[in-house]
Amino acid sequence: MTRTTPAGTPLGDAFHVYDTTLRDGAQREGISYSVADKLKVARLLDGLGVGFIEGGWPGALPTDTEFFARAAAGELDLKHAALVAFGSTRRANTKAHEDPQVRALLDSQAPVVTLVAKSDRRHIELALRTDVDEAAAMVADTVAFLAGEGRRVFLDAEHFFDGYAFDPDTALRVLDAAATAGADVVVLCDTNGGQLPLGIADTVGEVVARTGFRVGIHCQDDTSCAVANSIAAVQAGATHVQCTANGYGERAGNADLFPVIGNLVTKLGKDVLPTGALAELTRVSHAVAEIANIAPDSHQAYVGSSAFAHKAGLHASAIKVDPELYNHIDPGVVGNDMRVLVTEMAGRASLELKGHEFGLDLAARPEALGSALRRVKEMEARGWSFEAADASLELLLRAELDERAQAPFSLESYRVILDHSMDGTVVSEATVKVHVAGQRVIATAEGTGPVHALDAALRRALAPHLPWLDEVELTDYKVRIINRGAAHGTDAVTRVLVESSDHEHEWTTVGVHGNIVEASWLALCDALAHKAMRVTATV
Repeated sequence: MTRTTPAGTPLGDAFHVYDTTLRDGAQREGISYSVADKLKVARLLDGLGVGFIEGGWPGALPTDTEFFARAAAGELDLKHAALVAFGSTRRANTKAHEDPQVRALLDSQAPVVTLVAKSDRRHIELALRTDVDEAAAMVADTVAFLAGEGRRVFLDAEHFFDGYAFDPDTALRVLDAAATAGADVVVLCDTNGGQLPLGIADTVGEVVARTGFRVGIHCQDDTSCAVANSIAAVQAGATHVQCTANGYGERAGNADLFPVIGNLVTKLGKDVLPTGALAELTRVSHAVAEIANIAPDSHQAYVGSSAFAHKAGLHASAIKVDPELYNHIDPGVVGNDMRVLVTEMAGRASLELKGHEFGLDLAARPEALGSALRRVKEMEARGWSFEAADASLELLLRAELDERAQAPFSLESYRVILDHSMDGTVVSEATVKVHVAGQRVIATAEGTGPVHALDAALRRALAPHLPWLDEVELTDYKVRIINRGAAHGTDAVTRVLVESSDHEHEWTTVGVHGNIVEASWLALCDALAHKAMRVTATV
């Protein structure tokens, strides 16, 4: 597979950045991706330019099976990455082509398959309850079958480092079975996450020297060394590195994709992303966090909001002379900003880039760009976040350019009532008073919750006047409570993300307020304003 950058520079296949956010990352406690979420994350990662996106385990999990089906049906048009299906080798004492899990990997239509196989003799004998001969045959048979069906095959050698320390011959035999049968990469997995960088480097170097195989690395973060271990493995000869966005994963997590990429590009000089994509690192990190409904880690290397923040007076004085004195790289290289004390600096380039995506030339209107930047920063200080809410950001930028996309109605008032019956039934009722098409309209509706009732009442009021309203569906709704009191002397606020669809396009809007219903209302209004803007643009 040969990839090219937008400028046409070939990336080739010499080094693999392999993302497993949608499979291994989804095992983090508190994460539950819908199929729509998985498709969005995959598009973000593909836009960043990773080489491989592991979509999940088809045939084992219904959500993953549906994800691959929808991807195959055309809902995932990857420009840079190859889609990968993850699964296990055939079961002991069966035939690969008859194993339903192996068949499900073919049915996924993914061009690449990653197989997991145990490489620690203790696991083979105690967990699989078979012997090393059969374990090696399971690997060889499955790899050969899938390769014969035209799939590119990688092998994840589970518990490799522990197994290699216990019985290196068995661990290497599993690798040999895979490589001889046609696997392109054998991935050494620190499944328990207990390794340290020097040990990782020693083992990877030995395996590369003894086998000559193409070796990959997969590190868990139980010693907080997953990123360091991954980089050490690359320096020792690994040319395939598996990561998850923001380090999401089981237990303490996985090697974090973003600092791994940052280190590979800025420290080791490896050209692993399309031209210009490194500047998207921060945006993609935060957007994935919003989709996962997990607050971004402000102290995350390279992409955290505090990664280039300087508070100490000594730092601030030096930075006035030369920012490089206290920054290990230019923050803008990874799309981040430097901050001195509590004042944010830079950020104009990011808004210009987003403006271009929306067809807006903010560079030609520096006063509007400056005003928009000040407004975004002021809103962010109050809890707003536009990382995963492009529709709300586009409305804001158009307003600064006087290309106002007003909501197709104006609010007079709304009221929401909760009715709790003696039998425990809770019903919400909402009444809205709006002005639309020169008329004052009052409508009431019930719903399963206050936001559902409010949405239903608004639709009832607007439906006779907006012929496109039935096309718009609320497809997802996320809430986050942001405690800003300690730093800002205010109460906690609620951030609501509303995802909408008209069956052709999807868009996300955001609302922030101390009251969850008002935050939801703001996001709902933006959702309709964005649709109205697009309808007007096509007329």
